[in-house]
Amino acid sequence: QVQLVESGGGSVQAGASLRLSCAASGRTFSTYAMGWFRQAPGKEREFVSAINWIGGRTSYTDSVKGRFTISRDNAKNTVYLQMNSLKPEDTAVYYCVAEPTRRAVVPTMPNEYDYWGQGTQVTVSS
Repeated sequence: QVQLVESGGGSVQAGASLRLSCAASGRTFSTYAMGWFRQAPGKEREFVSAINWIGGRTSYTDSVKGRFTISRDNAKNTVYLQMNSLKPEDTAVYYCVAEPTRRAVVPTMPNEYDYWGQGTQVTVSS
């Protein structure tokens, strides 16, 4: 069982930056693909970014490419999402996800992840 705890959300103005962190429990963090999804009010949950178990491959949804960067520190059992140049449309609850897989391909679908955090709110005002 893996527990995920997100932090770093908040309310900022457009153009600002935030860094989300997700701390994972368990000894096998380094064998998990990790990612972030988000859900805005009235919208479906959508994929944001993910990183494979060894950190060699990443994936981003088009709307955040060039602005968001995902990274992981396996020594700290933590995955990060650096979000720069935030826009009002980035407002959502952000969920950290984890999946025990050593595939090189990065999972991008919600049903590919077994473990979800509780979410952290990100609000961007114009």
